[in-house]
Amino acid sequence: MNQVIVLGISAGITLAIQLTGFLVAYAFQTEVFYDILGGLNYLALAIFSAVVGDSSVDPWSSDSRKIACVSIFAASRSWLLIFLAWRAYDRGGDSRFDEVKSKFFEFSAFWIGQAFWVVLISMPMIFVNSSSVNKPNFSAVDWISIILFGLAVLLAIVADIQKAAWVKRGRKGTFCRDGVWAYSRHPNYFGEILQWWACWVFAFSSGEGFSDVQWWFSILSPLFTMNILLNTKATGIPQANGASLKRYYNKCPEEYAEYRASTSILIPM
Repeated sequence: MNQVIVLGISAGITLAIQLTGFLVAYAFQTEVFYDILGGLNYLALAIFSAVVGDSSVDPWSSDSRKIACVSIFAASRSWLLIFLAWRAYDRGGDSRFDEVKSKFFEFSAFWIGQAFWVVLISMPMIFVNSSSVNKPNFSAVDWISIILFGLAVLLAIVADIQKAAWVKRGRKGTFCRDGVWAYSRHPNYFGEILQWWACWVFAFSSGEGFSDVQWWFSILSPLFTMNILLNTKATGIPQANGASLKRYYNKCPEEYAEYRASTSILIPM
Protein backbone atom coordinates (compact mmCIF):
# COMPACT_ATOMS: atom_id res chain seq x y z
CA MET A 1 0.00 0.00 0.00
CA ASN A 2 1.25 3.49 -0.86
CA GLN A 3 2.95 5.28 2.06
CA VAL A 4 0.76 8.37 1.72
CA ILE A 5 -2.38 6.22 1.86
CA VAL A 6 -1.09 4.41 4.96
CA LEU A 7 -0.47 7.77 6.65
CA GLY A 8 -3.94 8.98 5.70
CA ILE A 9 -5.63 5.83 7.03
CA SER A 10 -3.52 6.10 10.20
CA ALA A 11 -4.83 9.64 10.68
CA GLY A 12 -8.39 8.40 10.17
CA ILE A 13 -7.94 5.58 12.69
CA THR A 14 -6.51 8.02 15.21
CA LEU A 15 -9.32 10.52 14.78
CA ALA A 16 -11.90 7.75 15.23
CA ILE A 17 -10.21 6.48 18.40
CA GLN A 18 -9.86 9.92 19.96
CA LEU A 19 -13.34 11.18 19.09
CA THR A 20 -14.89 7.97 20.41
CA GLY A 21 -12.84 8.35 23.57
CA PHE A 22 -13.98 11.96 23.91
CA LEU A 23 -17.67 11.13 23.52
CA VAL A 24 -17.46 8.41 26.17
CA ALA A 25 -15.38 10.60 28.49
CA TYR A 26 -17.77 13.54 28.09
CA ALA A 27 -20.80 11.35 28.72
CA PHE A 28 -19.31 10.00 31.95
CA GLN A 29 -17.49 13.24 32.85
CA THR A 30 -14.14 11.56 33.33
CA GLU A 31 -10.60 11.93 32.02
CA VAL A 32 -9.39 8.67 33.59
CA PHE A 33 -8.56 6.94 30.29
CA TYR A 34 -7.29 9.97 28.34
CA ASP A 35 -3.59 9.09 28.59
CA ILE A 36 -4.26 5.36 28.30
CA LEU A 37 -6.12 5.86 25.02
CA GLY A 38 -3.27 8.01 23.74
CA GLY A 39 -0.74 5.27 24.45
CA LEU A 40 -2.93 2.55 22.96
CA ASN A 41 -3.44 4.71 19.87
CA TYR A 42 0.33 4.77 19.25
CA LEU A 43 0.51 1.00 19.50
CA ALA A 44 -2.52 0.61 17.21
CA LEU A 45 -0.75 2.63 14.52
CA ALA A 46 2.41 0.58 14.90
CA ILE A 47 0.43 -2.64 14.43
CA PHE A 48 -1.65 -1.28 11.55
CA SER A 49 1.33 0.06 9.59
CA ALA A 50 3.21 -3.20 10.18
CA VAL A 51 0.29 -5.26 8.87
CA VAL A 52 -0.20 -3.21 5.70
CA GLY A 53 3.57 -3.05 5.19
CA ASP A 54 3.78 -6.82 5.17
CA SER A 55 3.79 -8.84 1.94
CA SER A 56 4.72 -12.29 0.73
CA VAL A 57 7.48 -10.74 -1.39
CA ASP A 58 8.90 -8.62 1.44
CA PRO A 59 7.65 -9.99 4.78
CA TRP A 60 7.72 -7.54 7.69
CA SER A 61 9.24 -10.17 10.00
CA SER A 62 12.36 -10.41 7.84
CA ASP A 63 12.96 -6.65 7.62
CA SER A 64 15.44 -5.76 10.36
CA ARG A 65 14.95 -2.04 9.72
CA LYS A 66 11.23 -2.19 10.41
CA ILE A 67 11.64 -4.51 13.39
CA ALA A 68 14.25 -2.27 15.02
CA CYS A 69 12.25 0.92 14.51
CA VAL A 70 8.91 -0.48 15.67
CA SER A 71 10.43 -2.29 18.67
CA ILE A 72 11.97 0.89 20.06
CA PHE A 73 8.88 2.92 19.16
CA ALA A 74 6.66 0.42 20.99
CA ALA A 75 8.95 0.47 24.04
CA SER A 76 8.83 4.26 24.11
CA ARG A 77 5.07 4.56 23.79
CA SER A 78 4.36 1.62 26.12
CA TRP A 79 6.39 3.33 28.81
CA LEU A 80 4.55 6.60 28.20
CA LEU A 81 1.23 4.79 28.54
CA ILE A 82 2.26 3.08 31.79
CA PHE A 83 3.87 6.14 33.33
CA LEU A 84 1.11 8.62 32.57
CA ALA A 85 -1.60 6.18 33.65
CA TRP A 86 0.25 5.52 36.92
CA ARG A 87 0.80 9.23 37.53
CA ALA A 88 -2.86 10.07 36.96
CA TYR A 89 -3.89 7.25 39.31
CA ASP A 90 -1.32 8.28 41.93
CA ARG A 91 -2.53 11.89 41.84
CA GLY A 92 -6.18 10.88 41.89
CA GLY A 93 -6.91 12.38 38.49
CA ASP A 94 -5.58 15.00 36.12
CA SER A 95 -6.02 18.63 37.18
CA ARG A 96 -5.76 19.80 33.56
CA PHE A 97 -9.36 18.68 33.03
CA ASP A 98 -10.98 19.97 36.22
CA GLU A 99 -12.35 23.12 34.61
CA VAL A 100 -12.97 21.85 31.08
CA LYS A 101 -14.44 18.35 31.14
CA SER A 102 -17.97 19.75 31.56
CA LYS A 103 -17.49 22.01 28.51
CA PHE A 104 -18.07 20.14 25.26
CA PHE A 105 -15.85 22.10 22.90
CA GLU A 106 -13.02 22.84 25.33
CA PHE A 107 -12.86 19.21 26.45
CA SER A 108 -12.97 18.00 22.83
CA ALA A 109 -9.98 20.22 22.02
CA PHE A 110 -7.79 18.08 24.30
CA TRP A 111 -8.80 14.92 22.46
CA ILE A 112 -8.34 16.44 19.03
CA GLY A 113 -4.98 17.77 20.18
CA GLN A 114 -4.01 14.29 21.28
CA ALA A 115 -5.01 12.96 17.84
CA PHE A 116 -2.62 15.42 16.17
CA TRP A 117 0.07 14.54 18.71
CA VAL A 118 -0.21 10.79 18.04
CA VAL A 119 -0.17 11.09 14.24
CA LEU A 120 2.65 13.64 14.06
CA ILE A 121 4.91 11.78 16.48
CA SER A 122 4.26 8.48 14.67
CA MET A 123 5.06 9.74 11.18
CA PRO A 124 8.68 8.48 10.90
CA MET A 125 7.67 5.06 12.24
CA ILE A 126 4.74 4.85 9.81
CA PHE A 127 7.09 5.91 7.00
CA VAL A 128 9.50 3.05 7.82
CA ASN A 129 6.77 0.46 8.31
CA SER A 130 4.94 1.23 5.08
CA SER A 131 8.07 1.53 2.95
CA SER A 132 8.69 -0.85 0.05
CA VAL A 133 12.39 0.01 0.08
CA ASN A 134 14.43 -2.94 1.34
CA LYS A 135 17.91 -2.10 2.58
CA PRO A 136 18.87 -4.92 4.97
CA ASN A 137 22.35 -3.57 5.60
CA PHE A 138 22.52 -0.63 7.98
CA SER A 139 24.73 2.31 7.07
CA ALA A 140 26.84 4.12 9.67
CA VAL A 141 24.12 6.78 9.92
CA ASP A 142 21.51 4.05 10.43
CA TRP A 143 23.47 2.53 13.29
CA ILE A 144 24.11 5.87 14.96
CA SER A 145 20.49 6.99 14.68
CA ILE A 146 18.92 3.72 15.85
CA ILE A 147 21.32 3.53 18.80
CA LEU A 148 20.53 7.14 19.71
CA PHE A 149 16.82 6.34 19.37
CA GLY A 150 17.16 3.52 21.90
CA LEU A 151 19.40 5.49 24.27
CA ALA A 152 17.05 8.47 24.19
CA VAL A 153 14.10 6.25 25.11
CA LEU A 154 16.16 4.74 27.93
CA LEU A 155 17.15 8.20 29.19
CA ALA A 156 13.53 9.35 29.30
CA ILE A 157 12.49 6.19 31.18
CA VAL A 158 15.35 6.43 33.69
CA ALA A 159 14.64 10.14 34.29
CA ASP A 160 10.94 9.46 34.90
CA ILE A 161 11.67 6.61 37.31
CA GLN A 162 14.30 8.58 39.24
CA LYS A 163 12.01 11.59 39.59
CA ALA A 164 9.05 9.43 40.66
CA ALA A 165 11.20 7.61 43.24
CA TRP A 166 12.44 10.95 44.60
CA VAL A 167 8.85 12.18 44.98
CA LYS A 168 7.87 8.95 46.76
CA ARG A 169 10.74 9.42 49.22
CA GLY A 170 9.25 12.74 50.27
CA ARG A 171 11.00 15.16 47.88
CA LYS A 172 14.20 15.13 49.88
CA GLY A 173 16.20 18.28 49.21
CA THR A 174 13.12 20.16 47.85
CA PHE A 175 14.18 19.69 44.20
CA CYS A 176 15.47 16.60 42.43
CA ARG A 177 19.20 16.17 41.82
CA ASP A 178 19.19 12.36 41.75
CA GLY A 179 20.83 10.45 38.90
CA VAL A 180 20.51 12.14 35.53
CA TRP A 181 18.78 15.11 37.16
CA ALA A 182 22.18 16.19 38.44
CA TYR A 183 23.27 16.83 34.85
CA SER A 184 20.11 18.35 33.37
CA ARG A 185 17.09 20.15 34.81
CA HIS A 186 14.87 18.41 32.25
CA PRO A 187 16.54 15.13 31.16
CA ASN A 188 13.18 13.50 30.42
CA TYR A 189 12.34 16.21 27.89
CA PHE A 190 15.77 15.92 26.29
CA GLY A 191 15.23 12.17 25.89
CA GLU A 192 11.80 12.76 24.35
CA ILE A 193 13.15 15.30 21.85
CA LEU A 194 16.24 13.29 20.93
CA GLN A 195 14.35 10.07 20.25
CA TRP A 196 12.17 11.62 17.54
CA TRP A 197 15.08 13.34 15.82
CA ALA A 198 16.91 9.99 15.83
CA CYS A 199 13.83 8.15 14.54
CA TRP A 200 13.40 10.68 11.73
CA VAL A 201 17.05 10.34 10.66
CA PHE A 202 16.77 6.54 10.79
CA ALA A 203 13.71 6.70 8.52
CA PHE A 204 15.79 8.29 5.74
CA SER A 205 17.00 4.94 4.39
CA SER A 206 13.39 3.76 4.00
CA GLY A 207 12.72 6.46 1.43
CA GLU A 208 13.99 7.53 -1.97
CA GLY A 209 16.69 9.88 -0.70
CA PHE A 210 16.66 13.62 -0.16
CA SER A 211 14.01 14.08 -2.82
CA ASP A 212 11.46 12.04 -0.82
CA VAL A 213 8.76 14.55 0.12
CA GLN A 214 7.06 12.32 2.68
CA TRP A 215 10.32 11.77 4.55
CA TRP A 216 10.77 15.53 4.77
CA PHE A 217 7.13 15.86 5.84
CA SER A 218 7.76 13.47 8.73
CA ILE A 219 10.21 16.00 10.22
CA LEU A 220 7.05 17.36 11.83
CA SER A 221 7.53 14.61 14.43
CA PRO A 222 10.64 16.07 16.14
CA LEU A 223 9.65 19.66 15.37
CA PHE A 224 6.23 19.20 16.97
CA THR A 225 7.84 17.57 20.01
CA MET A 226 10.28 20.45 20.40
CA ASN A 227 7.51 23.02 20.08
CA ILE A 228 5.34 21.31 22.68
CA LEU A 229 8.15 20.87 25.21
CA LEU A 230 10.06 24.10 24.63
CA ASN A 231 7.46 26.68 23.62
CA THR A 232 4.02 25.68 24.93
CA LYS A 233 3.11 27.44 28.18
CA ALA A 234 0.75 24.72 29.42
CA THR A 235 3.37 21.98 29.44
CA GLY A 236 7.07 21.18 29.18
CA ILE A 237 9.85 23.55 30.12
CA PRO A 238 7.76 26.78 30.02
CA GLN A 239 5.39 25.32 32.60
CA ALA A 240 8.24 24.00 34.75
CA ASN A 241 10.05 27.34 34.57
CA GLY A 242 6.90 29.32 35.31
CA ALA A 243 4.74 29.15 38.40
CA SER A 244 6.24 25.79 39.33
CA LEU A 245 9.50 27.52 40.33
CA LYS A 246 7.86 29.53 43.09
CA ARG A 247 7.98 26.68 45.59
CA TYR A 248 11.74 26.29 45.11
CA TYR A 249 12.51 29.98 45.56
CA ASN A 250 10.25 30.09 48.62
CA LYS A 251 11.97 27.14 50.34
CA CYS A 252 15.59 27.25 49.19
CA PRO A 253 16.26 30.30 47.00
CA GLU A 254 20.07 30.29 47.19
CA GLU A 255 20.47 26.54 46.72
CA TYR A 256 18.07 26.45 43.78
CA ALA A 257 19.64 29.50 42.16
CA GLU A 258 23.02 27.72 42.34
CA TYR A 259 21.50 24.58 40.81
CA ARG A 260 19.99 26.57 37.93
CA ALA A 261 23.26 28.38 37.31
CA SER A 262 25.37 25.20 37.31
CA THR A 263 23.04 22.69 35.64
CA SER A 264 22.08 22.57 31.97
CA ILE A 265 18.45 23.37 31.29
CA LEU A 266 18.09 20.52 28.76
CA ILE A 267 21.14 18.66 27.41
CA PRO A 268 22.81 16.54 30.13
CA MET A 269 26.36 17.74 30.65
